[in-house]
Amino acid sequence: MSWGFEVIDWSRVAELHEEVGDDALAEVLDLFASEVDEGLMRLAEAKSPKALAAEFHFLKGAALNLGLDEVARLCATGETAAMAGQPTAAERAAIAQHFPECCQMLRAQWRVRLGVA
Repeated sequence: MSWGFEVIDWSRVAELHEEVGDDALAEVLDLFASEVDEGLMRLAEAKSPKALAAEFHFLKGAALNLGLDEVARLCATGETAAMAGQPTAAERAAIAQHFPECCQMLRAQWRVRLGVA
């Protein structure tokens, strides 16, 4: 994936690492990836504006918790559109592509980026 800028706020990841430690952060990232996969499935299946907004909101919170600010921005845009009854296909497609990519990048790079390799 090439966004042309940093997609992970590594300072947020460092804060989380400081709070929970190495082993717990690895577990948190695994759990996070699983929850994101479930949220993405619910987002794909959501039909009503209310259900769409709820899933965008859930995914936005998950993204913010781990420093995925650009993904969170996409989720916020989708949430706003869903609440207004507007189409959200573009946001859903972008999130379905980029969220898993960011999760994979986060899980693969956090130890090196934080100097705990």
